[in-house]
Amino acid sequence: MTEPKAVNPYRNLGAEAFWKRAISEKSPFELENLYTKKFDLDDLKIATAGSCFAQHIGRVLRENGFRYLDFERAPRRLPPEERAKYGYGIYSARYGNIYTARQLLQMFRRAYGQFTPKEHAWTKGGRVFDPFRPNIEPEGFGSVEEMEAHRASHLDAVRKMFRWANVFVFTMGLTESWLSREDGAVFPVVPGAAGIGTFDPGRHEFRNMAASEVLADMKEAIAAIREVNPSCRFLLTISPVPLVATASGNHVLPATMYSKSVLRAVAGELSDSDENIDYFPSYEIIASHPMRGMFFQPNMREVTEHGVNYVMTHFTREHRPQQNTTVAEEAAEENFDWTLCDEEKLEAFAE
Repeated sequence: MTEPKAVNPYRNLGAEAFWKRAISEKSPFELENLYTKKFDLDDLKIATAGSCFAQHIGRVLRENGFRYLDFERAPRRLPPEERAKYGYGIYSARYGNIYTARQLLQMFRRAYGQFTPKEHAWTKGGRVFDPFRPNIEPEGFGSVEEMEAHRASHLDAVRKMFRWANVFVFTMGLTESWLSREDGAVFPVVPGAAGIGTFDPGRHEFRNMAASEVLADMKEAIAAIREVNPSCRFLLTISPVPLVATASGNHVLPATMYSKSVLRAVAGELSDSDENIDYFPSYEIIASHPMRGMFFQPNMREVTEHGVNYVMTHFTREHRPQQNTTVAEEAAEENFDWTLCDEEKLEAFAE
């Protein structure tokens, strides 16, 4: 008896599986099926954190009527046009940019009293800055006591965010980090950038995280969040924004590609292994070569508003909000042309 002939596994695949049909024969604006959601976001409370690009994602979520969480709202006396400058309304709490998986894990551990960094405060010109949120008070605090009061209130907001979020959107940005040699605390920017704090090679060290380290940090952070919020789901993205500078010893271009490749591999592994972790390809939509760099500003680093909007059209094709009232109505009303990036302070060293 003759056995039936096996069907070639490529024979019945759709057009999106073939480069020629999916990419070469199409305009970048005709690309389809770049993202298929794993779960609905309907009526779910959404929190965001991550690198600079995450700020755009949060803003678009608010503007499109998703239930966006904001647990650290601006004082009413602060003019709306000033709020983003002080870190309000950018993320779901006033933590500034969270560039790395290690930072995310550290923020959780600090919020729940599991870790207290020994490097407590930075100074500049007699003013006090939080080493882990150096940009949220542009002029600094008047005293350590004032900074500590703001920090305590902030960490309380972080705890609420982790407990209440149905979906946590995290944009992974970097693998390069600066750590304390004393206790392993990780900073969002090298100590001493823009004159805030002091860099000391005896106290601070550079670390370019390997994929295994990033994966371990992300797994630990996700497990920790699920300890306090078992039903929380995760939506991961990768920032398409290149590095401002690298301390790896390599050219900034391959250093950027290393960082993004590691993050993409980790995000893919996490998403593939857990039905409650989704991945949205913002990095690919902006930075891949079929897009011909058209979504970047002339400096080939900053993403244009058109690029952000194009990315989010792919998102909203899958997730169509019902124009819900946002959890933080004040944040939804704010519309700032402002991006807060700690790492941009490194550009001063290029002069």
